[in-house]
Amino acid sequence: MTPPAPRHERGLVRPYVVTDGRAHPTRNTFDLVTLVLAQYDRPLTGLSPEKRRLMELCLGGPLSVAEIAGHLMLPVSVTKVLLGDLVDSGHLITRAPIPSAQLPEAQILQEVLDGLRARL
Repeated sequence: MTPPAPRHERGLVRPYVVTDGRAHPTRNTFDLVTLVLAQYDRPLTGLSPEKRRLMELCLGGPLSVAEIAGHLMLPVSVTKVLLGDLVDSGHLITRAPIPSAQLPEAQILQEVLDGLRARL
């Protein structure tokens, strides 16, 4: 894998240019671990270069918001604005990460342990 080009060679584009002047996404449902999946049947024509790159990334399989921002080398806030636009246009769907299982109470675990000891 080649290292990223130095900042002066990449060409600095201000975040407000990428987001058409918007600082906030149209929806506030994106967490860093929200999974993003591309809709394969949507055309990529008419998308900005950043949105096209985002779509091409997501066509490879589900990615989290943090992974997408890292691959695009864009701030998370800018990535969320782009994601909101693509979700609104039907290009992407999102899925909340699977919540961690709720741990049982210590009393229940103790009762299970006592029951197992009684049987042995």
